[in-house]
Amino acid sequence: MSELTWLTKSPRPRITLTNPLSHTHSDDRHMALRLEGSAKETLEQGRNRLVIALVVFAFCFVILSGRLVGLAISGIGADEAVATSGDVSPPVALGEGKRADIRDRNGVLLATTLATASLFAEPKNVIDPKEAAVKLATVLDDMSEAAILSRLSSARNFVWLKRNLTPTQQYRVNALGIPGLHFRTEEKRFYPMGSLVSHVLGFTDVDNRGIAGVEKYFDGQLAGSEGGPAQELMLSIDVRIQHALRDEITRHMSVFRAIGGAGMVMDVKSGEILGLVSLPDFDPNRPNDFSGDAKFNRITLGVYEMGSTFKTFTTAMALDAGTVGLADGYDATEPIRKAGFRIRDDHPKKRWLSVPEIFMYSSNIGAAKMAEDVGTKHQKAFLAKLGLLDKPSLEVPEVGAPILPPRWNSLETMTISFGHGLSVSPLQLSAGISAMVNGGKYINPTVVLREEGIAKPVRDVISPKTSDIIRRLMRLVVEKGTGGRAAAEGYVVGGKTGTAEKAVDGRYKRDALIASFVGAFPMDDPRYVVFAMLDEPKGNASTHGFRSAGWTAAPIISRLISRIGPILSVAPVNEASEELQKALFIPINSKEKNLASF
Repeated sequence: MSELTWLTKSPRPRITLTNPLSHTHSDDRHMALRLEGSAKETLEQGRNRLVIALVVFAFCFVILSGRLVGLAISGIGADEAVATSGDVSPPVALGEGKRADIRDRNGVLLATTLATASLFAEPKNVIDPKEAAVKLATVLDDMSEAAILSRLSSARNFVWLKRNLTPTQQYRVNALGIPGLHFRTEEKRFYPMGSLVSHVLGFTDVDNRGIAGVEKYFDGQLAGSEGGPAQELMLSIDVRIQHALRDEITRHMSVFRAIGGAGMVMDVKSGEILGLVSLPDFDPNRPNDFSGDAKFNRITLGVYEMGSTFKTFTTAMALDAGTVGLADGYDATEPIRKAGFRIRDDHPKKRWLSVPEIFMYSSNIGAAKMAEDVGTKHQKAFLAKLGLLDKPSLEVPEVGAPILPPRWNSLETMTISFGHGLSVSPLQLSAGISAMVNGGKYINPTVVLREEGIAKPVRDVISPKTSDIIRRLMRLVVEKGTGGRAAAEGYVVGGKTGTAEKAVDGRYKRDALIASFVGAFPMDDPRYVVFAMLDEPKGNASTHGFRSAGWTAAPIISRLISRIGPILSVAPVNEASEELQKALFIPINSKEKNLASF
């Protein structure tokens, strides 16, 4: 018992039991807390780094975007300012104000704008300029190896090598794989008809700015630089008429070995020019390859003494003023001598000639006396009404002003009556003749298609009665006078020949002639005036050596009207019909009929 008592009464030892699992959980919790704090710190650092990276990236993006915008605007960046003197700043890219098309009266495309590639170089990035020049010369065949090397060796940062490459050239240049060469898309003016309408269209420079022709005259409209969008231009030209006209002038220039030629077809009721040709001409796609003579417009810019075609105006003037009538005439037996000069006829009849005979036989003597009777003052006023004394108005910049005599006295009045002493353009002559045959109304010529219903600028110059007589006289010239070779069967052609010696250094050159024919058809109701001119034609076996207008220029009109008549919907008629003969009859002298009663 004592022992048990001791055991019972003795203090029990404090025993603490430690759970191993419970101890491990506590350590892990402390470690997890430490890890969680470390992860948060790492995440915060990563977030900060990402923000910094985004800021740096955004800054770089802004810099690069600004650089790209600068390149897009200038084409080359700030270094463009140091380009060579032969370089020009890149034009506006395609689509930013594309130059409008030009079409003929039937909608045929005459001028349009194409996207092309232009080649430029950054010389500092061209590894071997000499080798590159050798390779490029095989592709850019219009540039020499030396010229290419000179540009590639430049100290400048940018140089043009060639503007407006063809797709083939671009492909071949690209295939060379030369570092430092780049392309830029630009606009190039393209003329599908080549040289056919060159003098009317004109051309543009490498930056698509109008340099000549309607391209220059309507530059603002075509480029859209007048405050509105670019507007398409419709011309009065008919390419079918233009082709026939150019073909016939070319043919006869070759036959008669002329140094130049020109032709025109004009609507006498609207003033619209359907065809206008000056030869030699040029290709507006590459105008720099042609001489100034080829670009010279003989119809609008050239002024010439038009010879006996002026007798049409002299006769109309005298008839309309009442100075003479068809029953009147003049003695053409002897040449006129005045102020040391002699006025004679090329084919003298040496007798009294009626007014119709003076016109039909083209008598200088008769025309001179007729003009003298009218007087200098009235002659000046009449020619002024026809627009022959002032620079004409037409929608091309290349328009020549007439050359008037330094003094205009009695002698000048006589010589001008038959086309000597006053130089005008074929454009002025044709517009004047239109007024002679259309009832007496002068209509300003135009190369732009006139809208229907819009009033045309018109002024009366002769009476309808005088116009009717002139039509009959012009028909008489082709039927029985000097213009017989201008006849085109079925088309009732009328007209007047004109042969004049060229004035060179103030003196007439007898072996250099301007041969022209101006006519109209059909003469019972004229609708079109046609003009043809050869510059210095030479006679041949077919003309028996003659080189005057009746032999050289008149045949052009015959072939031309036969070709364009059907195109213009002019139906051929029986010229021998009694009705037509009566409509165009005019008595030549008193033997045929009493002229006073006509």
